[in-house]
Amino acid sequence: MRNRSLRPSRQLPEIYLYRAPVDFRKQAHGLALIVEQELGHSPFTGALYAFTNRQRNKIKCLMWEDNGFVLYYKALAEERFKWPAPGDELMSLSGEQINWLLDGYDITLLRGHKKLHYEALG
Repeated sequence: MRNRSLRPSRQLPEIYLYRAPVDFRKQAHGLALIVEQELGHSPFTGALYAFTNRQRNKIKCLMWEDNGFVLYYKALAEERFKWPAPGDELMSLSGEQINWLLDGYDITLLRGHKKLHYEALG
């Protein structure tokens, strides 16, 4: 993957994917209200929250940085983002995974095999 300078950092400790589509007329304060009121999180911790629109062709990422909100926006010209199905649970991502999502990968498929534990062989 090539280096992109305006991307979320791979070292960000907390990244959350809001699974339900949001109205993209919302700007930083409207998205911060979703974080605060619907998720029960403080939008001022420095965590990054990713949102998509109903068509899944746009992403907005919101993050508080020292003295104001940073709003990252990407709109695809032709395709759609591979967004996990809407659900009640907030999905936690790594810095690498949010960048994979921005590159068009389906992050729900990027999971390893389940861990197995056996007590005996026979």
